[in-house]
Amino acid sequence: MKRIATITFGFLSVVGVNAQTLDSYIQEAENNNPEVQAFELRYNISEEKIEEADALPNTELSAGFFVSEPETRTGAQKARFSVKQMLPWFGTITARENYASSLAEVDYLDIAITKRKLRLAVSQSYYALFAIKEKQKVLDENIQLLKTYERLALTSVEVGKASAVDVLRLQIRQNELEENKLVLEQEYQTERTSFNKLLNRENSIAIELVDSLTIYEPTEIPKFRLEVHPELEKYDRLYESIAQSEILNQKEANPNLGFGLDYIPVADRAGMNFSDNGKDILMPMVSLSVPIFNNKYKSKTVQNELRQEEINAQKANRKNLLETLLSDAINSQEAARIRYATQLKNLERANDAEEILIKNYETGTIDFNDVLDIQELQLKFGINRIDAVEMYYRQSAVINYLNQ
Repeated sequence: MKRIATITFGFLSVVGVNAQTLDSYIQEAENNNPEVQAFELRYNISEEKIEEADALPNTELSAGFFVSEPETRTGAQKARFSVKQMLPWFGTITARENYASSLAEVDYLDIAITKRKLRLAVSQSYYALFAIKEKQKVLDENIQLLKTYERLALTSVEVGKASAVDVLRLQIRQNELEENKLVLEQEYQTERTSFNKLLNRENSIAIELVDSLTIYEPTEIPKFRLEVHPELEKYDRLYESIAQSEILNQKEANPNLGFGLDYIPVADRAGMNFSDNGKDILMPMVSLSVPIFNNKYKSKTVQNELRQEEINAQKANRKNLLETLLSDAINSQEAARIRYATQLKNLERANDAEEILIKNYETGTIDFNDVLDIQELQLKFGINRIDAVEMYYRQSAVINYLNQ
């Protein structure tokens, strides 16, 4: 009859737990999650754009035939064939590659951020499943405890020391706990579906959960490195991509060079004999494309400056939000640790009260109203203890998301 309502959280560290189960689930999620796959494909596209950036403008080929052949001293011109290739200003292609590479770095950070968020979601869902299972265990233990009290009550009714109403109240309480257990089962199925979908697999696949989790007193003050978080680093990469965009803009504002060649076949002049008779014409050409009206490039420079200011503001705002989130997670984790310790003490006191009631029964006096009160307290403290453990580890997952 003793310690039925007690939950045991064994000496098991988070690292040991995660190494066996949670880490493998996280790895599976990273390999199979469609959102991660989509960002990886986007990054692959960005890498291909680097190869695209070094392409030259299309080579222009043209051909024409004279309907009315113009006569020259050396003969009549029959047709005209041309080839032309425009070239960007010196360094423009390198600037394009650097700009495309900077955009690819932003997409790569999106993969890292998505994986971090996925690890957070999988971890928190895992701890929610653990908490539901532990609560079901507590309810089972309390139901068994009430059945034991029911047998005591029936014995007491037989000897006239208790009323049948006491038995009915114990049975009603059992029914309430059975209802709560069924509700928890529905919650578990819902959370299991969410967990499996994060891993991109069937809803009904069973989840292997650890047997216990515990909370320890902090041995040292952790050091947090929010400055290197990929969400903030992404803004640095965006800022750099705009800088590369401006370098490219300045290069594109320069003239473009063109090189070409014209070939004109010439027919022989009949009845004449001289050295250049029917000599074909070959004419190399150089062209220059000058952006005289360059307001477009000036406007883009202003836009780039404004975009950099915008990104700095966005980074400052996001950093404030992450620092707030980190502070809240640290405080909530500490509050969960305090709550865990308090519920542990309260549960011990409730168990002591249970022992007193049992001793009173042995001496022939027992108040089943007190029995129900103590049982309700045991259940309350047991559930609160599980909630504290779940909150502690959920906040640990948030801290890991922000710090690792």
